[in-house]
Order: sequence, then structure tokens, then C-alpha cells
Amino acid sequence: QVQLVETGGGLVQAGESLRLSCTASGTIFRSTSMAWYRQAPGKDRDLVARVFSHGGTTYADSVKGRFTISRDNARDTVYLQMNSLKPDDTAVYYCHLRWDHSTTDYWGQGTQVTVSS
Repeated sequence: QVQLVETGGGLVQAGESLRLSCTASGTIFRSTSMAWYRQAPGKDRDLVARVFSHGGTTYADSVKGRFTISRDNARDTVYLQMNSLKPDDTAVYYCHLRWDHSTTDYWGQGTQVTVSS
């Protein structure tokens, strides 16, 4: 059973930074694509950033240049460094995992990020 545990959410002022962490268990981490999604109340869950098993990354246009996704395979952990946070970044952030060549999705429980102006 794959389990994803997110940490690092909180309340910050606009312009400040947070670093989210997601640690996975139950899989060979290096064979996975990992992503961060976010969902604000009443809105769809949207992709924020993804890091592939080979290390390549992709970002939503709204966070490009401000957020950085990275992975530490030795610790089975993916990070989301969020700089220059804006109130529009306020959402529940979810860690996502998919094994390479798989169609099964796994989700963490979510961690709340609140950015005040």
C-alpha cells in the first residue's frame, strides 16, 4: 500500500516562503512521477508542478519562476519550495504519485497553505 504524507503547510504573509515535503512509502521512489496539486474551496484541483522519475520538471504558468519542485530519492521525498507567495496561492496542497507506466494515482491527505496580504 502506497502512502504519501505531506508536511510544511502553514500561514504566511505575501512575499514569504514555505517548503512542502511529501514522503512516500510502499514503492520504489525513483520509478515514480511525483507532483504537487492544489485545490482552493469551490475550485478544481490543479497541477502545480511535477517531477518525473528521470528528473525532468514541469510547472503551472502561475507558479513558474517562484516554485521549485525537487526530489530526494534517498529519502523517498519530494519537495515544493514556494517563494514569493501570493494570496492566490492559498489552497490545500496535495502530493501525488504515479508509478512509471501505470495508470493508478495515489494522493496524500493534503496540507493547508494560507497566504495573507
